[in-house]
Amino acid sequence: MQVLDAGAVRQWADACVRSLDANREAIDRINVYPVPDGDTGTNLLQTMRSALDALLRAPAGTRDEAGTSFAALARGALAGARGNSGVILSQVLRGLAETVQGASTMTGGALRLALHRADVLATAAVSKPVAGTVLSVLHAAAEAAGDGPDDLEHVITSAAKAGADALADTPRQLAVLAKAGVVDAGGRGLLVLLDALAAVITGREEVTEVVPVLPRTPESLTTGREAGSAEFEYEVMYLLDGVTEDGVDHLRAALGGLGDCVSVVGDGVELWTVHVHCNDIGAAVEAGIGVGRPHRITVARFADQIAAQASRFVRDRAVVVLVSGQGAAELFRAEGAVVVDLAAAESLTPADLLAVLVSTRARQVTVLPGTSDLRPHLDEAVAQAVAAGQDVVVVPTASPVQVLAAIAVHDPSRRPGDDVVAMAEAAAATRRGELAVSDREGITWVGRVEQGDLLGLLDGEVVLIEPGPASADTVGDLACRLVDRMLGGGGELVTAVLGADAPADLPDLLEGHLRLSHPEVELTVYPGGQPGSIIFVGVE
Repeated sequence: MQVLDAGAVRQWADACVRSLDANREAIDRINVYPVPDGDTGTNLLQTMRSALDALLRAPAGTRDEAGTSFAALARGALAGARGNSGVILSQVLRGLAETVQGASTMTGGALRLALHRADVLATAAVSKPVAGTVLSVLHAAAEAAGDGPDDLEHVITSAAKAGADALADTPRQLAVLAKAGVVDAGGRGLLVLLDALAAVITGREEVTEVVPVLPRTPESLTTGREAGSAEFEYEVMYLLDGVTEDGVDHLRAALGGLGDCVSVVGDGVELWTVHVHCNDIGAAVEAGIGVGRPHRITVARFADQIAAQASRFVRDRAVVVLVSGQGAAELFRAEGAVVVDLAAAESLTPADLLAVLVSTRARQVTVLPGTSDLRPHLDEAVAQAVAAGQDVVVVPTASPVQVLAAIAVHDPSRRPGDDVVAMAEAAAATRRGELAVSDREGITWVGRVEQGDLLGLLDGEVVLIEPGPASADTVGDLACRLVDRMLGGGGELVTAVLGADAPADLPDLLEGHLRLSHPEVELTVYPGGQPGSIIFVGVE
C-alpha cells in the first residue's frame, strides 16, 4: 500500500483484535510488571475490541476517511481502556488520530509523525515512566520510523524491527523481567499491533522474531510484586468528564498521594480515563468527584485470581429473530432464539442491530427478520459485523409465519451452511398472508383503497378489500376468504399469528371454517400481540 485509507484502518483494527486474541494467553503468562496479575494481554484485547466496536458503530459518514476512523478507534479505546496497558494503547491510537485529523488517507510521512506523537502521548500518560516497558518499545519504534524514505512499507517495517529489538532488550533494563526470564508483556502486545499494521500494508503475514521466554515461577511473581505496587491492593479506573486542565493536574497530584501507576489521559476533547493502584478506593473516586463527573467505575483486587478472558466467540451458532409483540417474542425465545421485540424498541439504528449481533458472541449468526422494513439498516449492521470477523447470514423472511417455518427446521447439529439453506427453503415455501387496516388512500391491483378499509394481503400484495370501518364480522369473513384463496394452490398446514387487534373469537371462526371447507388442513394458532395488526397467516 502507498497510503492507508479508511478501509485499511478497519482492516488493521480487525487484524489487531484477532491477533491479540490469538496471543492473549501468551502475553498474560509473561505479565510480571508492575503487578504480576497476568492480565496485560486480556486488557489489551478488551481495549482494542472496544476501539473496533466504536469504529463499527460509528455512522457511515464519519468513518469514510482515515482521520475519522482513527478518531473513532481512539475514542473507543479511551472509553473501554482496561488496565495501565489499555490506557497506554488508547494514547497510541490518539497519536495516530491527531496526526491525520481531517485527512482521508495516511501516508508514510504521516505514519512517521503519528508514531512520534503516539510516543509523546503514551509517555505523558504514565506518572513515572520506567525503562524496559512498553514505552521503551514504542520509543524505539518511533525513532526508527524517522530514518529513511517516506515510503509506507519502509516506515512500518523499520518501526516493527526496532520495536522487536527493543523488546528483546527489556530484561536487561528491568531486573524483574530478567529474574522471571521474560520480556515486557505490554511491549509484546505493542509489537503484535505493529506486526498487524505491517501485514496490512505489505500484504505479507510476517511475525517479528521475539526472544524465547521462560514460564513464570512463584519467585518471579514475588519479585514483580515487590518491584511494582507492593503496598497497594487495588486497581481503580473510571471515566471522567466535565473537568478542566487545572482540575486534571490537581487530580494527578491527589492520586499520586494515594498510590502509584497514576494516569489521567484524555481524548483531546472532553473525555478522560483515570487509572491508579491504591488501597483507599473511596478516596480515589472522591478525588475525581472533586474535579469532574466520574462514571463507569471499575475496581480490581490484585490478590484475586484473574479469570482468563474468554475468546470473543463463546459459542458456535445463534439465531436472531426480529419481530413485534410480546407473544411472538416469547414464542421465539422458547425456541432458543435471541429475540428483538421491535414493538418495545422506539427505533433501531444500524448500531443497535450491530450490538445485538455482537452480543450473541456466536461465531455464526442466522438472522430471521419478521419484516422487510428494517432491511437497509440490517444490511449495514451485517456488513459491519462481517467486516469484524463474525459470520452473519440473513434468511429472507418478511412475516412472523415465515420465521416460524424457518425456525421449525433449524437443526444446530447440521453444518451451518446446510442449516441456513434448510431454513431459507422452509421460509420460501411458506405463502404469507395478512389482514391489515389501511392507513391511507391508494390504488391497488384490485381497486381503490380508502383510509380505514380492511385489506387482505397475499405475499405483500393487496388481493382483497373490505370497506371500513372494520368489525369482528367483517374481519372474520375476510380472514376466511383470504385463507381460502391461499389454499387454492394447495397446502397442508395453516399457521396463524394473532395481532393485538384480532377479535377474540377469530381462532374459533377460522377453525370452524376450515373444518367444513378444508378438513384435510391442520390449523395452528399463536398469540403474537403485534400492535396495530390483526392476523398473519402462513400456508405450507
